Amino acid sequence: MLKIINEEKITISPDNDNPFLQGLFKPNAREYDADTDTLEVIGTIPNDLWGVYARNTHNQVHEPIGIYHPFDGDGMIHSAYFCDGKMQYRNRFVHTTGFLAEKAAGRALWPGVLEPERFSYRGWGAMGAMKDNAGTDVIYHNGSLLVTMSQGSEPWRMDPVTLENLGPDPVLAKAVGYAGIAGEFKVDYRTNEMVFQNYPEEPPSINVGTVDSNGNLASYRSIKFDFPRWPHDLGMTENYLIVHDLPLYFDPDLRKQGQRKLQFYPDKPSRFGVFSRSDQRSDIQWFEAKSCFILHTANYYEEGDEIIMDGCVSFEPQGPGVGEHSENPYERIMAHLDKHRTKTRLYRWRFNLKNGTTIEGFIDQEICEFPVCRNDCKGYPYRYIYASLFEAGTWNMNGIKKFDLQTGVHTRYEYGEGRYGGEVHFAPRINSQFEDDGYLIVFIQDLVLDRSEAAIFDAQALANGPLCQIILPERIQSGTHACWVEGERLKRTYPI
Repeated sequence: MLKIINEEKITISPDNDNPFLQGLFKPNAREYDADTDTLEVIGTIPNDLWGVYARNTHNQVHEPIGIYHPFDGDGMIHSAYFCDGKMQYRNRFVHTTGFLAEKAAGRALWPGVLEPERFSYRGWGAMGAMKDNAGTDVIYHNGSLLVTMSQGSEPWRMDPVTLENLGPDPVLAKAVGYAGIAGEFKVDYRTNEMVFQNYPEEPPSINVGTVDSNGNLASYRSIKFDFPRWPHDLGMTENYLIVHDLPLYFDPDLRKQGQRKLQFYPDKPSRFGVFSRSDQRSDIQWFEAKSCFILHTANYYEEGDEIIMDGCVSFEPQGPGVGEHSENPYERIMAHLDKHRTKTRLYRWRFNLKNGTTIEGFIDQEICEFPVCRNDCKGYPYRYIYASLFEAGTWNMNGIKKFDLQTGVHTRYEYGEGRYGGEVHFAPRINSQFEDDGYLIVFIQDLVLDRSEAAIFDAQALANGPLCQIILPERIQSGTHACWVEGERLKRTYPI
């Protein structure tokens, strides 16, 4: 089977010189259904691999209003469903209100993250000026994929295998309004409870919510601030939630004048608020740490009187350039994206709930980002982190590194010249016996051969390279977050 289900009309001008609309970032117009009866398979798909790997991409359709940032594009989900040694591939645009409005108009209606002041229509997210592109995060909860953008979008639902657009979750959409659900939400696979946040400018706050296993909003707490914050990640352990108050935010004085200029304040500490997961009315215990910015964390868990937080830290972050105007905005964007320039590395914080102290330090010195762990370890003690390696001077993810937190012996694999991946995820084997007993899944873009593939690695033998590569119908765009959905967690069976 190989079918083109739909093709959108890309209206981006051929004269547009934005490098984030070309090459690895070139948008896809076609939506496919395909399977391994027609796709080329190099190697053998393991018979004990069962589930769905889904990855989000910012896939711009229309000529942008103003300067395009690679996080502005329309959300498109790419999925690979594995069962009985076969694979089905699908990709679909996320039918947000913004996407459908621009489709009807035949042009862009909202500006991007760099120039929110150019908006004409009420938007979504923290600034309330952007299109809800739902192009950042994707995770599985309560029987479907939940897809959002980083600043906060309506809770868009999609079928995990067919990628049918199911619309906004009616319960959550009413609860969160335009502030939406930001990226980096977490699911406790032992209780099937989901935690999320948003951070609207009006009123300035970080709102934290929990959703029970049936999809009902269980709690929704607002943490007030004197001016808007710009966090990214959110933490969850068995008994606690952790919010990030980091010194990267809009200049407070300029914001009072209606201007947004995102700045890093190295003289101010980072703060982390810890409070009860079961009783969100409880007091927040704040911990201070070195001034930094954190995009993504791998995991949080409890150890005696301490909460352990592992993630990728930057002590020299570069903002994306919101509110800044320069002669070469593309250089400014790349400075923000280049992990070698921001020196992003794996780090550990220990928050002592008894005496209020913080102990922190590096786990490793190699540049990496997008750290993940096995799904059923989220919020609990664990041993392995899998993160993406980065090519210097670019946003391109050129390999995988596996961190063994117990032995300190780390292994790695680089994809090869002109080959770049996205966020990698761990997929346990059927009847998996050990934490790393399974596979690593990633979509790889090959610029040399102008194609993409779904690559499968043995998690216990990463350095040996892929066990299998399934060539996709066309080269797909660079993306951000992905997720793995175990077969037994799917609500119903999808035979191939």
